[in-house]
Amino acid sequence: MANLSVELCGVTLKNPLIAASGTYGFGREFNELYDIGQIGGVSTKGMTLEPRLGNPVPRIAESRGVILNAVGLQNPGVEHFIECDLEWLKGTGTCVIANVAGKTLEDYEKICARLDGLVDMIELNISCPNVKSGGMAFGIKPESVEEVTRVSKNALQKTPLIVKLSPNVESIANNARAAERGGADCISLINTLTGMAIDIERRKPIIANNTGGVSGAGVKAIAVRMTYEAAQAVNIPIIGMGGITCAEDAIEFLMAGATAVQVGTANFTDPYAMPKIIRGLNEWCDKHGVKNVSELTGVLQLNTY
Repeated sequence: MANLSVELCGVTLKNPLIAASGTYGFGREFNELYDIGQIGGVSTKGMTLEPRLGNPVPRIAESRGVILNAVGLQNPGVEHFIECDLEWLKGTGTCVIANVAGKTLEDYEKICARLDGLVDMIELNISCPNVKSGGMAFGIKPESVEEVTRVSKNALQKTPLIVKLSPNVESIANNARAAERGGADCISLINTLTGMAIDIERRKPIIANNTGGVSGAGVKAIAVRMTYEAAQAVNIPIIGMGGITCAEDAIEFLMAGATAVQVGTANFTDPYAMPKIIRGLNEWCDKHGVKNVSELTGVLQLNTY
């Protein structure tokens, strides 16, 4: 069997498979089905300083090859996580990545400071509207990406910082470089694309919020391309995600330049998706004579004419 362990920001993951934020809760439900200690890490449900009820329903819509969601960061708040879920999750033996969000720079600063040293890594969700700057998402312009990254990084003394990039931007490479300038230890991408699904009988959007984040197998080709572009732009490690449903999908992201990957929507369609992908990685590596999965990172060779 191949060595599937990878090194990410000084943290050793037993394999490159991380449960994506928002698709795995805090891991308890999946642990009833299998030992989640076998996966590389868990990126928690996105957390805010205070509890949030989220958006009105309907929040979920299906389309061909994708789903749309507008959950609105419903979560119990960071203090509830620390009190009720953190020690249990750490006890599973998987890497704990706290996904955090805010409405202001001060929110990001405070939540990062609160979690510093308590978790293995922190992942910034910067696809959130900055209420003090006209409601534009922090992750849209390179200047705001750099600013929110720097503020968050300055609040941390012990914990590596991952910045999760939005794909709804002019240049993913420019925003990746902005995160690196701001002090990010790692970037993850892609967050969901913005989309809409329409109920043609009602002549209205299916989702109460009108638009939602698009994820699932149908976005994989876009995500792989953006992962490759980001990998060419920065010198920090990358976590790739977007549409991964099998080991071969994960390997595409690794070859494009990712050190690790996150699996999201596949957990909804098959709750055993991640253990299956881990087994598939082992089988593929054995079949192709790959002794260490880390050897696959960045090996892509572009076609030349």
